[in-house]
Amino acid sequence: MSHLFIDLKTPLTGSYKQPTGLFINNEWVEGVEKKTFETINPTTEEVICSVCEGTEADVDIAVKAARKAFEGAWHQTTPQQRGVLLFKLADICEKNLDLLAAVESLDNGKPLMLSRGDVGAIIGCIRYYGGWADKIEGKTIDIAPDMFSYTRQEPIGVCGQIIPWNFPLLMFSWKIGPALATGNTIVMKTAEQTPLSGLLMAQFIKEAGFPPGVFNLINGFGKTAGAAISAHMDIDKVAFTGSTIVGRTIMKAAAASNLKKVTLELGGKSPNIVFNDADIEQAVSWVNFGIYYNHGQCCCAGSRVYVQEGIYDKFVAAFKKRAEANKVGDPFGENTFQGPQVSKLQFDRVMGYIESGKAEGATVETGGSRLGDKGYFIEPTIFTNVKPEMKIMQEEIFGPVCALAKFSTEEEVLHLGNNTSYGLAAAVHTKDLNTAIRVSNALKAGTVWVNCYNMIHHQLPFGGFKESGIGRELGEAALANYTQNKSVSIRLSGPLF
Repeated sequence: MSHLFIDLKTPLTGSYKQPTGLFINNEWVEGVEKKTFETINPTTEEVICSVCEGTEADVDIAVKAARKAFEGAWHQTTPQQRGVLLFKLADICEKNLDLLAAVESLDNGKPLMLSRGDVGAIIGCIRYYGGWADKIEGKTIDIAPDMFSYTRQEPIGVCGQIIPWNFPLLMFSWKIGPALATGNTIVMKTAEQTPLSGLLMAQFIKEAGFPPGVFNLINGFGKTAGAAISAHMDIDKVAFTGSTIVGRTIMKAAAASNLKKVTLELGGKSPNIVFNDADIEQAVSWVNFGIYYNHGQCCCAGSRVYVQEGIYDKFVAAFKKRAEANKVGDPFGENTFQGPQVSKLQFDRVMGYIESGKAEGATVETGGSRLGDKGYFIEPTIFTNVKPEMKIMQEEIFGPVCALAKFSTEEEVLHLGNNTSYGLAAAVHTKDLNTAIRVSNALKAGTVWVNCYNMIHHQLPFGGFKESGIGRELGEAALANYTQNKSVSIRLSGPLF
């Protein structure tokens, strides 16, 4: 077992013990095929360490452990006990906030201040769902004098959960919170680019006292471990956060196997609309945060910015100045706002979109190039003179690249804003309350922010319209993803007719 831990060091916390195995039935194990893969530091392009790789056989072992726990020890646990365990987990995370944040920055490349914010958010999320555990209630329904009828909200069963690399810890908490609060068991696959913080969380789940088999973690690749989860005949539900392309694949696998329930939180190409009467300084600040937060690697990033013609030139000048002030560099550096893209693959993909924008005739106001010669850093980039049909306006870039366009009327910008297959988020900047409400109601998006951006909170449902997903994360709404309604009708004694 000792070989399934490695001594690693972070600039913030110094040395620590990093688990590197698969976490199945509360034990650290190697994969059946004894494969490993490397995780890369995106800041230095150097190998951090290798972790065990899980394949289809390991997923099957994990599912068996999860099924046994669901029908055994976890089934016997009361809702109150589930809540207490989630509270304990949140307390452990709070005690280890610096470690979790440092490992997230090391493995993902996000600035330490953002990683700290993520850890604070996961603590809040886990506590929130700990509070929900003993409040999952049914109803009594009066259908006839001689009948007693009621409903129960029951857990679905064994849940497969596949999380992305852009918010490893945050997505971890969004998935486990409602699933464990409602009494399900889990087989989770972390992203192959960022396995380290999830492995620490698995260790903390065991430390909190969750029974064996309740939570199981597989490091691995989408085409093997992810595909095995999606198609497994004894997984009752799969939840995925990631690209729309992969979401389609998961839906097909779920349908072709046991018709397992599916929830998907997918891509976006979110419009950020600035009206003539907006506070320009505030709007610039929020538009900057909306696109460059998390290096642009955010499904709800405000990557399409529409500015009304009366303030367009003034806004562009101010936004360019603000974007150029963003500090890009070492995630552990003081005041760093933007770190590297997560991987060479993602770096190349984003640079490809930048070259596409240039080739199609858009104007680079600022950025547009690699920053430095080591690490996957890209300059904050603003394109203007972007036409609706251009690739950078149509497709999700998932990087620090923003496309600006001018609009004249509210009717025009609503057409432009809704002219996409996505519908995850949007924003409106205006001082007029009537405009704010009218435009917010007309935008086809799961979340609309007014005079702000990226204000996500565990109490508020989050998810997409159209091709941006199915189901909702967070809030009370997420509980519906992990429960199923059962109706029970009891006939009281008496004659049949």
